[in-house]
Amino acid sequence: MPRRQLRVTGAAEAPLRAALRALRTTLDVPDAFPADVLAEAERAAATPRLPDHDVTDIPFFTIDPPTSVDLDQAMHLSRREGGGYRVRYAIADVAAYVTPGGAIDAEAHRRVTTLYFPDEKVPLHPTALSEGAASLLRGQVCPAVLWTIDLDGDGRAEHTDVRRALVRSRAKLDYEGVQRAIDDGTAEEPVGLLRDIGTLRESLEVDRGGISLNVPEQEIVERDGTYELAYRAPLPADGWNAQISLLTGMAAAQLMIDSGTGILRTLPTAPDGAVGRLRRTAKALHVDWPHHVPYAELVRTLDPRQPHHAAFLQECTTLLRGAGYTAFSGGEIPEHTLHAAVAAPYAHCTAPLRRLVDRYASELCLAACAGAGVPQWVLAALDELPKEMAEGTRRGNMVERECVDIVEAALLKDRVGELFDAVVVDVKDHEPTAGIVQLTDPAIVARVEGGPAELPLGERLRVRLTRADPATAKVRFTPA
Repeated sequence: MPRRQLRVTGAAEAPLRAALRALRTTLDVPDAFPADVLAEAERAAATPRLPDHDVTDIPFFTIDPPTSVDLDQAMHLSRREGGGYRVRYAIADVAAYVTPGGAIDAEAHRRVTTLYFPDEKVPLHPTALSEGAASLLRGQVCPAVLWTIDLDGDGRAEHTDVRRALVRSRAKLDYEGVQRAIDDGTAEEPVGLLRDIGTLRESLEVDRGGISLNVPEQEIVERDGTYELAYRAPLPADGWNAQISLLTGMAAAQLMIDSGTGILRTLPTAPDGAVGRLRRTAKALHVDWPHHVPYAELVRTLDPRQPHHAAFLQECTTLLRGAGYTAFSGGEIPEHTLHAAVAAPYAHCTAPLRRLVDRYASELCLAACAGAGVPQWVLAALDELPKEMAEGTRRGNMVERECVDIVEAALLKDRVGELFDAVVVDVKDHEPTAGIVQLTDPAIVARVEGGPAELPLGERLRVRLTRADPATAKVRFTPA
């Protein structure tokens, strides 16, 4: 999960674009797709491998931001006779278009993930597929990997089936519209059940000790000649929708473990030092965190619509560092299978248009459900996939981190020389006069250096902004 989701709107775009272009060059971000990849994508879009199973009569719907066109998931929710619920979750079947060993496949292994910049995205697959033929667009008949997960009345999974099918989404919904329709009682039952199932799954998450971070979207806008920070706080519908994806990822992990072959998304428990730093950040942002209250319990009390809570939730994602991928085969289950934030085994499988590993996870789960052998091209890739995903994730995190620095520098560029209230949240072990401060307003984390004395860890400090340069993505403070 990225530390911050960023986008740039309005007049704020112009002065940032040059710095963002330079960043793409520095990080060797892939540019346009090679001609052979584009040509293969056009052919594949016209001649996909189609399944025999047809469920185009089921009125699936998607929930995404209004401008999104790379649609990985579509769902249909219903009640089961005798009680409980049925979740049908259609995932874009990228393997219906991508030939193992072909040009698209090789380029996908080079890119690994879609990269998100504030001003644009760099896609994993050519747009003829990711925003066209393979995307679950409204009204388009598409091959999909269809998950059918039956839940009991408390939202617990009782049975999972995975198979290929033809699907057709009937509606492209957005979070605001879904929330509004559910709140005012006008949502049709398949949409309205999102709240019922989502809240049940959230309750189960609490019971098992899992954590979902409602991280706001940070937006930089220009008003009256200066930059300001705004947040788009997640709606309850965002969380309910995320629970469907989490449910599917947990079901995928269990299928893989039971079959003895798979690739899991794993996360170790956060070290005490990371939690201690987060406590100091809470103090800086006036977030009340009593010592007897566990981290997971605190997070559930936060309101992302409050700026200080929103900033703290951004920083909570630092505890997710250390996540990786664990592959296994031949029935040898790894010792560590848990994802600490999910508090259960978990796998990435619901975003194959944007993440390489998900295509492989789909094949592993299809084979597990069918009782069939795993395709050789999947087995051949398993050993290297964790390394590839680690490198792709590292590059994605670097892009995100550098973009944060550029945007924050732009936010402060006209305030060099000003004084700010801050709290010292980190001090370098071998250089106690340098460290990290959390500003109270605006909610920015930055380096402080150049003071005459050791920084007071966890204490408030008046700091002066000495540098804010979007071109170099540098923000620096010195103790006042």
